[in-house]
Amino acid sequence: MKLSDTELTELAELAIEAATAAGEMIARTRPEQIEHKSDSGSLASQVVTEVDRRSEAIILETLRPTLERLELGLLTEEQPDDGGRFRADYFWCIDPIDGTLPFIEGTPGYAVSIALVRRDGTPTIGVMYDPVGKMVIHAIAGAGAFRNGQPWELQASQGTALSLFTDKSFLASEERDEITTGLEKIARDLGLAGLHVDASAGAVMNACKVLANPLACYLKLPKQDGGGSLWDYAATACLFREAGAIATDLHGHPFALNRPDSTLMCHRGILFATNETLADRIRARFRSSQFRRLG
Repeated sequence: MKLSDTELTELAELAIEAATAAGEMIARTRPEQIEHKSDSGSLASQVVTEVDRRSEAIILETLRPTLERLELGLLTEEQPDDGGRFRADYFWCIDPIDGTLPFIEGTPGYAVSIALVRRDGTPTIGVMYDPVGKMVIHAIAGAGAFRNGQPWELQASQGTALSLFTDKSFLASEERDEITTGLEKIARDLGLAGLHVDASAGAVMNACKVLANPLACYLKLPKQDGGGSLWDYAATACLFREAGAIATDLHGHPFALNRPDSTLMCHRGILFATNETLADRIRARFRSSQFRRLG
């Protein structure tokens, strides 16, 4: 089954309604309870709040009728993967709160993220809601990218510095020095003043910040465990595709948004970049000995 343009538009409107309602609830709430998910992984992956579950419930209240009506699958961060994404032609991919740490700390950088992904891994709808900025961002395959209902076009100016948007865990990571050294070299080669690092947001808002800047990137080097999952990147992959920006792994391939063996996404690295020139330089740098990893 192939969804029509009309059906995609209707589903995007429902996803916007769901994400906005969930985001408004989040904006009114502070975490009431923190539970540990596991004893390993990033700090963000170790905690889940009551607000996560309430956000998911609000989203599913709106989207659940579409599961039966259009035979859609469902993958969410807070529920076990039931394999429905391999049987349905399309599946919803939901992150009730992306950027758990900024939310817990009461700082900007978290968002609600909803994507509709085809079984072959192609993102067809991406919806993001920023509760702090009260901003709705969405994209529909073939219809473009939008910010608060207006077409989102990339900035034409080149900027004076290269910006790296990343999560807070980057600051304590083993690869921090080599990534910043490599990007500083790229900035010099491009005639820029230097590198600006912003490590304050989750994956969704990091990607959105890249798109809002004239020369910016968000990247993760390859790793076999951790580094983000389908729900962290599916919506923004659709957004970047429709905006004409770059969202690939570090080998230049489209994201594998429906891996049969895992929901993890960082096995070949993650790269969001504002243009192909910058993306090419980052990939080339990755292929050098300094950036070579497991991918």
